[in-house]
This record gives sequence, C-alpha cells and structure tokens, in this order.
Amino acid sequence: MPQQPPVRSTASPPPRPDASMSLLNNVMDHSLDDGYAEAAARREAEGGPLPKTLRARLWLGAGLVLAALVVTLGAAQARISAPVVAKEREELIDRIDAETSAADELEKSVDRLRDEVGERQRKALEKHGGSQGDLVALLSGATEVTGQGVKLVVDDAKDSESAGGGPRENSGFSDTGRVRDRDMQRVVNGLWEAGAEAVSINGQRLTALSAIRAAGDAILVDNRPLVPPYTVLAVGDGKKLSTRFQDGVDGQYLHALQENFGFRTSIAVQEEVRLPAAPSLIVRTAEPRTAGAAARTGQGTADTGKGTS
Repeated sequence: MPQQPPVRSTASPPPRPDASMSLLNNVMDHSLDDGYAEAAARREAEGGPLPKTLRARLWLGAGLVLAALVVTLGAAQARISAPVVAKEREELIDRIDAETSAADELEKSVDRLRDEVGERQRKALEKHGGSQGDLVALLSGATEVTGQGVKLVVDDAKDSESAGGGPRENSGFSDTGRVRDRDMQRVVNGLWEAGAEAVSINGQRLTALSAIRAAGDAILVDNRPLVPPYTVLAVGDGKKLSTRFQDGVDGQYLHALQENFGFRTSIAVQEEVRLPAAPSLIVRTAEPRTAGAAARTGQGTADTGKGTS
C-alpha cells in the first residue's frame, strides 16, 4: 500500500500594517469617481476642450486678441488720464483759494467802509447837534464815555438745572438757572431808570435802538452773541445809581433770582468806567415840508408837518 507523502504546512504571510484601514485604502486608491474618470477618458479620446476645426480656432484666437487689446487700451487710457485729473484737481484747489482770498478782502473792505460810515455819522451828529451836541452824542452812543459809575456782574448759577418758584415761575423757561435775555433787559432798564447816562454789556455799547434778544441759549445784543459772565458798566453818580437800582423793582428782581435760583451777582461803585462808542449808528433827520411840496402831493399843510430824509 503506497504511502502518501506527508503534507507540509507553509506559514501564512504576515498581515499588512494597514489591513485594518481598508476604507481609507479604498478612498486613496479610488479618489476619482468612476463617472468622472469615464468622462475624462472620453474627453481625452475626443481631442480635449480645444476646438478641432480651423474656423473655431481662428475665432478663439480673435477673441483672445480682442480681450488683450481691450485690457491694453484701458491701462493706457488710465495712465494718460491720471495726470489730467491731477491737474484739474490742482486747478480747482487754486480757484478755491483765490475765491476765498477775494471773499476775505471783500469782508475787510466792508468792515472798513462800515467803520468809515460810522465815524462820519458820529462827526455829523457832533457837528449838527446844536447847543446840545455833546448831550445828543452821549445819548445816541456816538462818542466814547468816561466817568464815575457802577460795575454790575451777572452770571449763571453753578447748578444751571435748579428750579423753583419766584419771579420766573411764569416765564416759560425750563432752565431757570441760566441768565436769559429777559433778565438782562430788566437789569439794563433798571439802570436806565436809576439814572444811568450810558450802559454797555461785555463791551457792547447800548443805545436807544439796541435790542437784547435770545437765540437758543445765547443772548444777543444788537445781533452779537455774548457769553457769561455778563459785565454791565453804567456811567452816572456811582453811589446814587447803585442805591437806586438795588432799591428799585428791577434790583429786587435780580436779588430774587440770586436767592431763589443761585444766580451769582455783584455790584460795585467805580471811580472811573470807560464805555466805547456804539459800533454802528443810524442817523435819521426830519424837516418840515414846504407848502409847495404839500400842494404838489395834494395834501394839506396840517397833515404834513414833518417829512423824513
């Protein structure tokens, strides 16, 4: 009986180190989907994306040349127009500077002419004032004034939001700690009533035509804004002027503002105060109309006692 050869067992090969990462191996080996791979192979077999006919290639070349030409022309135009734009900008800046300088010169000329007109008006008022020329010039504010008087300073309260009753409870002002135009009107009128011959506020001379008004939170004197503290200078008999003002109704009003709302005020007699002339005057003259002029206008002499020039 023949004997079968013994079966020799061979050792199995060692496992791969990445045997446990079959999914990752599959992704790495087949990174491109089969459909995409098939489409790429078909496109390669057909000759690629470039056109195959001569006409198509010529159209493609013409398009590329046209695109390059447009880009080149745009760059050249931008390079050419840049200096032109810069030059126009410089010219515009020069024109603005020139017009600004011209406006400044005109403003200086207006101020100079205004001062000249005011000086001539003052001289005419002094010359034609008659025997009372000095008094008329003083009362109209045409001349500078120096003499004895008082200095009154009025300032806002430290807490400008303070409120309460008192003389301003019906004034309609919500911020009762601020000095208002009505307060300064009463102060100035009180000084005139007490015997002041001339008055100024913060160096601004007051006349019979001066107006003290408000614009927002600012106080305007003849349309010129003032800032606190408000320094009021008045020419007159210092002691009498101070006493009469403080004992008067307007002085008591100012005292009530100080007591109720914390206004800061002070008044002192000055041996010498200097008030400037009013910055601008309006000279008005009146003269009787003649009988011939009245007859030409068809009106009686009884109705035309005065005319204005």
